[in-house]
Amino acid sequence: MGLTTQILLPGPATAGPCLALTAPISFWGGVDPRSGRIIDQRHPQCGLSVAGTILALPGTIGSSSASAVLLELVHAGKAPAAILMDAPDAILLLGLVVAREMGWPTPPALRLAAADQAPLAGRSLAIAADGTISVQ
Repeated sequence: MGLTTQILLPGPATAGPCLALTAPISFWGGVDPRSGRIIDQRHPQCGLSVAGTILALPGTIGSSSASAVLLELVHAGKAPAAILMDAPDAILLLGLVVAREMGWPTPPALRLAAADQAPLAGRSLAIAADGTISVQ
């Protein structure tokens, strides 16, 4: 099974387990930037870690600090291996742009409809540099 995505921010080929969130999340106050754990007590995936996952986001809850949290995750080595977004979130993606400008390795960000994200939950994925997703 292969899925084609739209590349929002390119990155290297990567692989990992898919953490497909079932609800939108705010990174600011929702994700611990030191550990990568989801700390929003109201979020269905509270307690899970985004670190090293292919993080599928059905949506985001805006905060201008989301980019700073994602930047801190990258700096701490706790960022997702890739981010799949239903719709681009410029504020969140700014964290990856700044990380890249800092010379830090950054995960790719790709656009994939939320309806296509849900079936990937818990599956091992490989993402090619061209954005093609293969389910392992």
